[in-house]
Amino acid sequence: MSNFFKHARRNIFRGLLAIIPLLLSILAVKVLYELIDKRVILFLDQFVDVRQIPGLGILLVLVCLYFVGLIVSNVLGRQIFQFIENISDRIPFIKAVYQVGKQLSESFSVTEGKQAFQKVLLVDCNNSGMWTVAFVTGTIKDTKTSEELLRMFVPTVPNPTTGFIFLVKKGQTIDPGWSVEAGVKMIVSAGIIAPPQIGPPKT
Repeated sequence: MSNFFKHARRNIFRGLLAIIPLLLSILAVKVLYELIDKRVILFLDQFVDVRQIPGLGILLVLVCLYFVGLIVSNVLGRQIFQFIENISDRIPFIKAVYQVGKQLSESFSVTEGKQAFQKVLLVDCNNSGMWTVAFVTGTIKDTKTSEELLRMFVPTVPNPTTGFIFLVKKGQTIDPGWSVEAGVKMIVSAGIIAPPQIGPPKT
């Protein structure tokens, strides 16, 4: 009898592990539907009678973004957005919000080889010997010492879009030899999915 319970418990656990990715995918689709698809259809329904087709709202958003991308990719489109930016600069509160959005947009731009996170490093927390995963977002110069400091983003677990900004010396970091993707996976999985070692593979 005990062997049966061990067998059942083992297979139930395996089934749970197998279904977790599927459940997360279903949850992601549901969130997208509730936050984007449903709201877009309700908005359009105020002006025209729109048939409730699942995924239509998301498709319309993607189409709109595509055309906006086409517009800003030519000279006339850039001039239009420059005109909008000039207007926003004249309104104090709007100016602050617009500038924050613009900086975020430029930070996450992947054009011309740019990307938000340049590298993964380990940072010592308060010289305590406890190291945390951080992403290099750029550098900043200390005019007093002429030393270049690293701008480090330390994300929270399991949401890598929120966290803290540290300015640290390069000597206060360790290069684990990980890719940015590996670092993000480690954060999102709360450390469950992690590279097998720190540093380059031994030859």
